[in-house]
Amino acid sequence: MAHSPWGDLAINDAHVHFFSHAFYSALARQKKLGSAEELAAILNWTIPLPEPVALAEAWVEQMDRYNVRRACLIASMHGDEASVAAAVRAYPDRFFGYFMLDPTQSDAVQRAERAAANPHLDGICLFPAMHTYSITDRRVVPILEIASDHSLAVFVHCGAISVGVRQKLGLPSQFNMQFSNPLDLHAVALHFPKVPFTVPHFGAGLFREALMLADLCPNVYLDTSSSNRWMLYEELDLRTVFRRSIQVAGMERLLFGTDSSFFPRGWNGAVFEQQATALYELGYDEQQVRGVFGGNLERLLEARRARVGRAAE
Repeated sequence: MAHSPWGDLAINDAHVHFFSHAFYSALARQKKLGSAEELAAILNWTIPLPEPVALAEAWVEQMDRYNVRRACLIASMHGDEASVAAAVRAYPDRFFGYFMLDPTQSDAVQRAERAAANPHLDGICLFPAMHTYSITDRRVVPILEIASDHSLAVFVHCGAISVGVRQKLGLPSQFNMQFSNPLDLHAVALHFPKVPFTVPHFGAGLFREALMLADLCPNVYLDTSSSNRWMLYEELDLRTVFRRSIQVAGMERLLFGTDSSFFPRGWNGAVFEQQATALYELGYDEQQVRGVFGGNLERLLEARRARVGRAAE
């Protein structure tokens, strides 16, 4: 069980990457290997079985071990939403389904439309720097219209970005940080007030800009996930980051996340312990932090679940 200064604390994780067999297979092709399984010796990681439900079972086991009630699983490449949807279908009370979408691809709008009709998908993840487009690009508009009409959440990665598995494999990461500024999301979030936007990692090095965005747009949430190594850029610590985020966005717009991804490491409980310690040292009690570590995420996605639930009746 994850250690909490307040004792037992139910946790919802807003940021867990679902590294499926299809994801590893795509990396193996880029590495010019014959199969996903050949990556195991290079990465020293466990490559999951082709059936996504087996990977979902592994995550449930981890969640039970650490008292994690629910998690947002992110399908981590364009075109892999079926993997995470299968996991959510198998464990609808344990997972929310998010998937990466590249708006520059010709099938992006069609994939968004299918996702909107799928009760096992709850959110779209956009990575502008990775796929080299601006969040204000006209190709993003129909995708956000679909999200708004169907109560899909939208996650937008901003700030510094690196993909550890690509680095370990020596694969190029030709990302473009000119598309990483959270302020680019300002006009977009104002134009789509019904869409809940999440900026992960407190803006990942563009903390001031992320705070400005959250201050001006009440539909923008900040995800606390990862080691937040970006704090080195500004000589910040977690206590300061949390204090300033709460001053600007309030407790109700912070979403705890770990950025967990691969096995055998599994769920990264150290991230939880570091963040819980920071909030405890700031003087917050259990009642005050329940939203950050659990309630905010469920409230954020209630509209989507209620809508697709009614549609299925």
